[in-house]
Amino acid sequence: QVQLVESGGGLVQPGGSLRLSCAASGIIFRLYAMAWYRQTPGKERELVARIISGGTTSYVDSVKGRFTISRDNDKNTVWLQMSSLKPEDTAVYYCNANRDLPPRMYWGQGTQVTVSS
Repeated sequence: QVQLVESGGGLVQPGGSLRLSCAASGIIFRLYAMAWYRQTPGKERELVARIISGGTTSYVDSVKGRFTISRDNDKNTVWLQMSSLKPEDTAVYYCNANRDLPPRMYWGQGTQVTVSS
């Protein structure tokens, strides 16, 4: 059974920092690209950051320079370090694992991040 378990969300003031964690089980972690998405009510889920097994990363423009995605293939864990947080970063953040051959995609349950004073 595949599980992606997120943690680390919460309430933070503008300008603050949070680190999200996602622990994976039931998959061969190093074979998967890992990503963080976020979603707000009434909007589509948005890809925030992605990291492939070798460590190459990509980010949506709105978080470049503020967020950092990283992974440890031995610990089956991916993190999202979020700094200089803004109210518009408020969303439910989802961990995602995906691979192409064979095609597989898995989601975590989501963790709420609220940026507010």
